Amino acid sequence: MRVLLIVAIIASSYGVMAQTQLSLENLDDFKSQAGNWQIVGDVSMNRNVDVHHKPAPEESKKKKKKKKEVEETPKAVDFTSGTGILLNINDDQKKDHIITNFEHGDIELELDVMLPKGSNSGIYLQGRYELQLFDSWGSKNPKYSDIGGIYRNWEKEPGKILVGIPPASNASKAPGLWQNLKLHFQAPVFDRSGNKIKNARFVYVELNGVRIHTNVDVALPTGGPIANNEVAMGPIMIQGDHGPVAIRNFKYKALKDLNAKISGLSYKTYLGEYKGIEEFEGQPAVASGSAKLIDVSATGEEDNYAIVYTGVLNIPESAEYLLSVGYTGGARLVVDNKTVVENLSSGAQGMLNEKVNLSSGTHPFTIYNYKSAGWRGPRLGFFIKGDDTNPVSFHHFNSFPDTPSGVSPILVDVAAQPKLHRGFVTFEKTGEKLSHTIGVGSPDGVHYIYDLNAANVIGVWRGDFIDATPMWHNRGNATFVPRGAVQWTFLNQPLVQLASPNSPFPDKADFSDFKPKGYAIDESTGAPVFKHEYKGVEVENRVQPDPTGTYLIHEITLSQSSPAGWYYKLAEGYIRKMSDGSFAINDQQYYVNVLSGQQAQIRTVNGVQELVVAVSGSSIKYEIIW
Repeated sequence: MRVLLIVAIIASSYGVMAQTQLSLENLDDFKSQAGNWQIVGDVSMNRNVDVHHKPAPEESKKKKKKKKEVEETPKAVDFTSGTGILLNINDDQKKDHIITNFEHGDIELELDVMLPKGSNSGIYLQGRYELQLFDSWGSKNPKYSDIGGIYRNWEKEPGKILVGIPPASNASKAPGLWQNLKLHFQAPVFDRSGNKIKNARFVYVELNGVRIHTNVDVALPTGGPIANNEVAMGPIMIQGDHGPVAIRNFKYKALKDLNAKISGLSYKTYLGEYKGIEEFEGQPAVASGSAKLIDVSATGEEDNYAIVYTGVLNIPESAEYLLSVGYTGGARLVVDNKTVVENLSSGAQGMLNEKVNLSSGTHPFTIYNYKSAGWRGPRLGFFIKGDDTNPVSFHHFNSFPDTPSGVSPILVDVAAQPKLHRGFVTFEKTGEKLSHTIGVGSPDGVHYIYDLNAANVIGVWRGDFIDATPMWHNRGNATFVPRGAVQWTFLNQPLVQLASPNSPFPDKADFSDFKPKGYAIDESTGAPVFKHEYKGVEVENRVQPDPTGTYLIHEITLSQSSPAGWYYKLAEGYIRKMSDGSFAINDQQYYVNVLSGQQAQIRTVNGVQELVVAVSGSSIKYEIIW
């Protein structure tokens, strides 16, 4: 059997299970090629060097100074020997695609990819369906030819034409940064006579944590396939003739269908503002009945309800299975009279997952769900997945749709002037909920989150601005959500006076020395100027898009030159200095580039690398590039 749209949610909510990871210690997992592909230990790419730049005309070369005075052209790609990274550097003679020895049908796949400026590649599922890899940094309206796009073919005959499918948004990063690609692909299905009865499908594709495709059928091979016929099994092919590309953390899981079923399903509904299961269990039900699939709309209410489903889960073979309940409100799953998962909050939202050993045969189950949270839409779903199977869902699509909320979203967009939105934000790197934060949106589509309690930029992203549904629907929970691939930075106060150059930065702002003073609006730009006082010195923070509207420039201005021992933290995580003088942060996830002349230093405190500058003069200016 095939599952419906909701497969994408369960497949990505707990990640890829029991993956096979290509060692990338050698090329043994791939077919032979011309030599443009190699295994290396480390890669860095100069974000400013276009791999497809044209050489300078001969006449302009003659005008240069003496040869010894002319700087050597910087390389686009540098690498060191070792293992762990698959690197393609092609030329006119060596430009083969690389093809895996293994073949696949249904598959979950995850890998990291790095591209230099101007480069182009593609990954072909079954060697036939291309997901584009392209330097799409800064593209405002992504096309099928941008990173994450499903490429077109070049047929002209009616019935053989496949149009390209662009990604839902551009979640790409700057050249030379590692980007994470995760997908679930289902192979075409054929009957016993070899006739195709179901198209190939990308169940979901995520780029840098952002869903860019959901349940996209691909009716024909895309352009440049290994072959134009469609098959049940085929290899993965990575394009090697268009430009350099690096791949690491290549993991996959071959999948099959799971013949699990439910039977004897019945439900009871209750109405009330319940805070726990004990408040309605054993009470007279408002309604009851039998059902074929779970459907939260059986309550007939948007809020202040409870519903209990009971049934029998039929398992085809003994194995370990992942059981998952998607819900809003509170939920509990009981199987064989044992609680498997639960969250007893009446206003929560999410997916509960637990691995359980189940024998072949029947297993009675009960699902409890209750909700008293008007800002969340009613949602309830039930899934099962084996270690090597596609997930199976046991609910109607509308009971757990592929959206974070079952209510109409309240989206905030930016018009001609910058937009400010005050609210709570969850800092995803730690899960910490911050209360004094502001989302600032730019007409250029480059946005950031500012923490007023630390005077710090904690997250940046491009594209659409924010989703205020959790904040404004009904009573809300005061939280807004960025609508894009957020690059999180770090928490807490970046400007401090340290006892010594190796002293740690404080974990929390010291409000005896640090006094937030809100913000003013710059009348010339409409952008906020955030203000605070530190040890008697007035400080202003201006954060603006660069002239191309692609990344952000942060300028910190002091009312007087700082006393000795003042430092500013620019970043933390694994840090590498790049050939152009910028710094790649957190294993090449984003760049920091100092513009104000201070010498940034990499230091290690309590096992964590930090990029800091000694504050000299009355300003610090740097770029955040991602």
